[in-house]
Amino acid sequence: YQLSGLEGAPVVTLAHGLATDLTMWDFVVPRLEKHYRVLRYDSRGHGGSPATADNFTLDGLGLDVIGLLDSLKIERTHFVGLSMGGMVGMGLALDRPERLSSLVVCDARGDAPQAYRDSWNDRIALVRANGIEAIVEPTLARWFTDAFKAREDGMKFMRDMVLRTSVDGFIGSAEALKELDYARRLPEMTLPTLFLVGGEDAGAPPATMRTMHEATPGSSFVEIAGAGHISAVEQPEAVAAAVLEFLNRTTER
Repeated sequence: YQLSGLEGAPVVTLAHGLATDLTMWDFVVPRLEKHYRVLRYDSRGHGGSPATADNFTLDGLGLDVIGLLDSLKIERTHFVGLSMGGMVGMGLALDRPERLSSLVVCDARGDAPQAYRDSWNDRIALVRANGIEAIVEPTLARWFTDAFKAREDGMKFMRDMVLRTSVDGFIGSAEALKELDYARRLPEMTLPTLFLVGGEDAGAPPATMRTMHEATPGSSFVEIAGAGHISAVEQPEAVAAAVLEFLNRTTER
């Protein structure tokens, strides 16, 4: 994990997506840490965190966050999660709301229809047979707009990140995502919540996330133009601005 930013300020925890790691937030953090204490971490089996043989469930991934907060003596945090990180955040907000001050769900759907589960089964089989390298290029093709895919530096940054994901970390996390079932519970949400989505996100399309926003009492919705699924990498300034505006509205100082 990395902890940086303004000493004594409210904490904002950043959670990354499947097959990425905490460096996914590199271009957002400098804008946040001027105003907040920023905590980001590698999910199990990603980046510098080892995979484990058990508890690869969305609830288990949420308990990892609680364990980290406890070890750092952080009682409450704002939580910003992208893709898998957003799903973990929804679980925490619904089941352990006393530990969160607010929630930002970026580019994350709330349910797992059959086609979604089937797509994970296909990727799991591919990685199990051929390693993480087998999914790198198809994954990047899905994640980004054509404009970003033309940027050699950006694509290398993301390609290297995906390759740092362990096979066990990918498979365990993908199995967990197949059980995603938070959309039906969004009317129970009590925390201030922002749903943020890239305007060209094919994995968690704007229409899907707008429906989630409409189901969540008092929530906000922001669509980021010129961004696909990994909006925090593709349009970090716009993402940081939207997150800061939301946090500044909801933070008690």
